[in-house]
Amino acid sequence: MMLFNIKATMVLKVALVVMGLLALVFAIVALPYVYKGDSLEFPYATTAILGITIVLYAVIVLYLYVLLKSWQLLVYIDRNTGFSKLSVTAFKHIKYAAFVGGMLLMLVFVPCLYPIAEVDDAPGLLVYGFMLACVPFVVSVFAGVLQQLFQHALDIKSENELTV
Repeated sequence: MMLFNIKATMVLKVALVVMGLLALVFAIVALPYVYKGDSLEFPYATTAILGITIVLYAVIVLYLYVLLKSWQLLVYIDRNTGFSKLSVTAFKHIKYAAFVGGMLLMLVFVPCLYPIAEVDDAPGLLVYGFMLACVPFVVSVFAGVLQQLFQHALDIKSENELTV
């Protein structure tokens, strides 16, 4: 059973590394070109495009932080300390980082899309922006539920240790 556990976490660790590398490539390669290209294509919205770019960089940093905390959770699982205070704390950090990322997207990213959507007559752009902004909130709620679940399991574990 332990061997399966390590193999499963290894696959998840590889997935985390790939996701992190993709985010870094997007931040280093794609975002500067998006900023330059969109500034030329939408000269009336250069401030909005700058705001979008800054928010996307901030969200990428928060995303990488969430990946780091997820990696730590997998390490705790490998060490058979998955149900510990450290895991509860990691879920709490994931919850708050995802919430902050969602707020940044909702309060800055989506409003910055408005001038572009208005001139291009593309209201669907705002819908896509809103959908993108909702993803971190789902992650935040899921991390909060897992935090409570792990805290409850930790409480039961400590109660059982006191009983024996």
